[in-house]
Order: sequence, then C-alpha cells, then structure tokens
Amino acid sequence: MSMKPVILKSRIKQTASMIFLHGLGDTGHGWAGLLNTIRPDHLKVICPTAPVIPITLNLGFRMPAWFDIESLDNFEEETDIEGLKASAKIVYKHIDGEVRAGIPSNKIIIGGFSQGAALALYCSMHYEKPLAGCIALSTFLPTKRFPDPADIHNKDIPYFQAHGEADNILPLRYGINTSKTLKQFLPNHEFKTYICQHECTDRELGDVKLFIEKVVGH
Repeated sequence: MSMKPVILKSRIKQTASMIFLHGLGDTGHGWAGLLNTIRPDHLKVICPTAPVIPITLNLGFRMPAWFDIESLDNFEEETDIEGLKASAKIVYKHIDGEVRAGIPSNKIIIGGFSQGAALALYCSMHYEKPLAGCIALSTFLPTKRFPDPADIHNKDIPYFQAHGEADNILPLRYGINTSKTLKQFLPNHEFKTYICQHECTDRELGDVKLFIEKVVGH
C-alpha cells in the first residue's frame, strides 16, 4: 500500500492543478512545504508518494521510488521501463481525477524532481490530452526512453528544465544531454542551470514560481 498523496487545496476557487513527483527515497511531504510557499492561490497541488519497491542500487533495500535504479554509472543505458509505465498510470489517474472534478487538462501542470522529473517528462509526452506545462528539476531521461517524435503528445506546451551546476549525484552533463534531445522536438523548452548540487535553490524556486504563473496565471 502506498501512502496517500499530500494535497494542498486551493486558497480560493480552484482553476488549475499541479501534480509534483518527488525524488528517490522521498515522500510527497518532501516537496509540499516548499511548493506551498510559491503556489498561486487558485492552484491545487497534489504530491503523491511513490510505491515502496526494492532498489538494486541500494542492495535491494526498499524505499519509495517511481522505478528501479541499477547503478549511478550508466544512467543512459538503463531505466526500469515497466516501473516507469506503472508509475505513469498513477499520474494519469490523478490527472483524470482533476479533469472529472472540472479542471480542464490544459490547466494541469506535471512537475518533479530527479527521478520524479523523469516520470513527469515521460507522462507529459505520453498523455493524450493537452496539459498546461511540465517542470523537470535535476533530471535526465535516457534517449532510448523518448517516444518516437511522431508519437509525442504535448509537443507545444511549455517545458521548464533546471539543473545544478555542481550536481554530485546526476552530473550536469545528463541534464544538458536531455535538454539537447528535448529541444529537437519541443519548441517551448527552456533549460536553466543554477549554482548548487542535487537540490533546489531559492533562485530556482523563484523561477519555478514564475513558470507556474506563466502557464496557469497568478
């Protein structure tokens, strides 16, 4: 059984939603507090917690994760695609729930950090209805996990990708490589770097706030 998502209800009439996906070993609580400080009043935020699964990298130790990670040495070569697809279904369920509650899909943002951001990118490019935008912080997506460019959904929506220049877990080159690939077929893709490690700085958080306001209003 996975934990219930952390939900930040809108402070006034809700007109938009954001689903934000945490990194390896974290929970929905890890980002809810930060996001609460930057969200506009009309935005509901949903921070799900990933299922607890064994992580090969950590000798099979079980922790919340959206998919398994085998090693830190060759991210480009492996991603647990079945785990990624199963987690994408969790995200789609949250999107569909918001749509049923009356929020248009093009007022829904998907975002994430690290492993959660890889899932956010994957979901944005595979979800069949138009979304508002995608936020991908400190992440990468192996080239072989990109859909065929002809099959990509949400090509024209804004994407905001960010990375720490001194990232000690996912070196900057991974972010740069993902950014270069995305820019080939996403015309509204923006990539920014920040002076930090595998984390989110105040300046970066300020830029995330501006991006949210740009795509769903103040």
